[in-house]
Amino acid sequence: MTQPGTMPAMTKEMQDCVDACMTCHSVCEETMSSLMQMGGQGQMQVMRALMDCAETTRMCADMMMRRSPMSAEMCAMCAKACEMCAEACMSMPDDPQMMRCAEACRRCATTCRAMAGATM
Repeated sequence: MTQPGTMPAMTKEMQDCVDACMTCHSVCEETMSSLMQMGGQGQMQVMRALMDCAETTRMCADMMMRRSPMSAEMCAMCAKACEMCAEACMSMPDDPQMMRCAEACRRCATTCRAMAGATM
């Protein structure tokens, strides 16, 4: 039982999801930097997906950590952003950073989908 005014302890699943979101956020940021160094206008769709994913994963982790009542909905949106980003990264299969990002996005999407179905 928790004291009045205190938050319940974070479950292992929730902590795993927060960790996956923060890892994904970080990898997306690194990938954006890598993509900018490559240059070229042809990567704008990939850059948009990376930006959406980075922002969504950060916000999702923040909302879970503060036990927002909207966390489940945010997790569902985050899973979708991560899936879209993984697909965008797969458009450059010869780039190891893009493949690393796609993997982090898929892992985050999986944990977020699970949390979206959980009661928080």
